[in-house]
Amino acid sequence: MKLNPLLALVLFACSVTAQKNVHQMAEGLINHQDLFNATDNDSIACYRIPALITASNGDVLAAIDERIPSCNDLRGSDDINIVLRRSTDNGQTWSPIETVIDFPLGESASDPSFIVDETTDEIFLFYNFMNLDTEKDVYYLHVVKSDDNGKTWSEPEDITDQIAKPEWHDDFKFITSGRGIQTRGGKLLHCMVNLKRGLHVFGSDDHGESWYFIDTPITPADESKIVELEDGRWMINARVNDKKGIRYVHISSDEGKTWTTEPEPQLSDPGCNASIIRYTSTEDGYDKNRLLFANANSEDDRTNLTVRVSYDEGKTWSEGKTIYGGSAAYSSLTVLDNGDIAVFFEKDDYTENVFASFSLAWLTDGADQYQKP
Repeated sequence: MKLNPLLALVLFACSVTAQKNVHQMAEGLINHQDLFNATDNDSIACYRIPALITASNGDVLAAIDERIPSCNDLRGSDDINIVLRRSTDNGQTWSPIETVIDFPLGESASDPSFIVDETTDEIFLFYNFMNLDTEKDVYYLHVVKSDDNGKTWSEPEDITDQIAKPEWHDDFKFITSGRGIQTRGGKLLHCMVNLKRGLHVFGSDDHGESWYFIDTPITPADESKIVELEDGRWMINARVNDKKGIRYVHISSDEGKTWTTEPEPQLSDPGCNASIIRYTSTEDGYDKNRLLFANANSEDDRTNLTVRVSYDEGKTWSEGKTIYGGSAAYSSLTVLDNGDIAVFFEKDDYTENVFASFSLAWLTDGADQYQKP
């Protein structure tokens, strides 16, 4: 059948418009900026693996891998550094790039993640380490800390023997990038993946002076995030590489000794690192309990970076708002000091790493608004 020329023109115009919209940032964002772009520096292959946190003083820290010879992961690159930018005005302006971790050539650091201790105001920055010259494919687990809101950092501490068993020495194990949490009782909690033996929660009861892991493997789970529910239970939202196109949720009511596991068909996922955080709690005087979730909202492809909100502790989720409809992968959420929401994510096949901020009113199309208690 021959298509009417006018109709063909209209269909073509609609297709072009749709493609253009997919590759535009959403309208109504307060701010969006590309913070790390390797095309600005010929000596860097790419930036990958974003981590975002709000310090106790309100400063926003955005950390990422600086991958120099290639965009390969830790096992395939002998020169990866952890670099950082800071904002003191809720993400409107940013400092120049600062190097936090830079080992000699042959040794690499990758997959940054943060925890803020609200009791001591210290920030912990975790990463995975490998010496490709002497122990290729052997992962070590490190942490540095800052007591001045991320302006300066301690010397690296190897905590591998505290949060992994000796017999795991040669296993493919790593701390999940992004962020961990502090519970209402003061525990610091984070997730460590052993692809052979399951996900494990690790933590500290003494504000990072020492670390331990809970010897209960959690499956199925790859890179995962943990949150504390209002009733004190722990919930892990997990990436799973089973090609089913969804997330999995694990819940513990006994501080990680045992877990119940359920698929989460509400949350489409292509097998990609995501982010889940608490936004507000009635325990802190807010009007509602709210959780936030960000991921590449697609069953098959790393596209369509979407943020959702839950008002019932993760039982149900909003349809969400698309931040960017094109290529988008790892993401990290934080709540800004003024109550706005921010997400830091990999965009356009890792060429850009974008910080975007928006209000709760925008996220919910005006149905909900942030109110400070």
